[in-house]
Amino acid sequence: MDFLEALSRPPLVLGVDPRPTLHGPEPLAHIRRYTFELLEALAPRLAAAKFQLAFFEALGPEGTALLWELASASRVMGLPVIFDGKRGDIGSTAEAYARAYLEAFPGSALTVNPYLGLDALKPFFQAASRTGGGVFVLAKTSNPGSGFLQDLLVEGKPLYLHLAEALEREGEGYREGPWSRVGMVVGATYPEAVARVRERAPHAPLLLPGVGAQGGRPFKGEGLLFAASRALYYPGGRPDLKAALEAAEALLKALVE
Repeated sequence: MDFLEALSRPPLVLGVDPRPTLHGPEPLAHIRRYTFELLEALAPRLAAAKFQLAFFEALGPEGTALLWELASASRVMGLPVIFDGKRGDIGSTAEAYARAYLEAFPGSALTVNPYLGLDALKPFFQAASRTGGGVFVLAKTSNPGSGFLQDLLVEGKPLYLHLAEALEREGEGYREGPWSRVGMVVGATYPEAVARVRERAPHAPLLLPGVGAQGGRPFKGEGLLFAASRALYYPGGRPDLKAALEAAEALLKALVE
């Protein structure tokens, strides 16, 4: 499976951010069972499953093993995978991160941090190109304090727009058909920023976190992937398969109708 196929699926992404305190006396076993049930039930309705690496890493070696198991199961279900780790480093370290996720799971995507510059991102872009994957570069993130750096005016434009323009140029070398393998993360909490990035980067897939619990609202557009974590994985603040299915239907109705 090529990750760009995610853009032809329903535009909803399930964010998997497991919190063991919500899963009873045997949290890992319950997280595993609940997530498998949720993936099976929602797979046809989703563009991708997004695994937040920090929550699995916090569970130690067993958590990392669970991440690989769930990511593999998602692929068996025909569901694209996004590893949300916001990785970024120079030279051989960036290459190692790319091997760990993009090459270990061909056809998957990884979120990365651009603070070190475009040269530090090339190992990720090149790995995605080799493996049929994708890369989502942080541009305008969903958190309230994102403007501290991202909105800084540089030559009259916010810094995130300079980045969007540079990534669109860089992404031309990784474009296949209408979409590039170089995408961006733009918070659904800032719809005006989504519009401005899309204007300057018409070929970049955009991953839009923050739908639901962070206050972001779904809206229509080409090449947009809306990520909902707490609103889908923990509707009502707890594991609830029935409520998650209802939440998915409500979000999809807003996105596609």
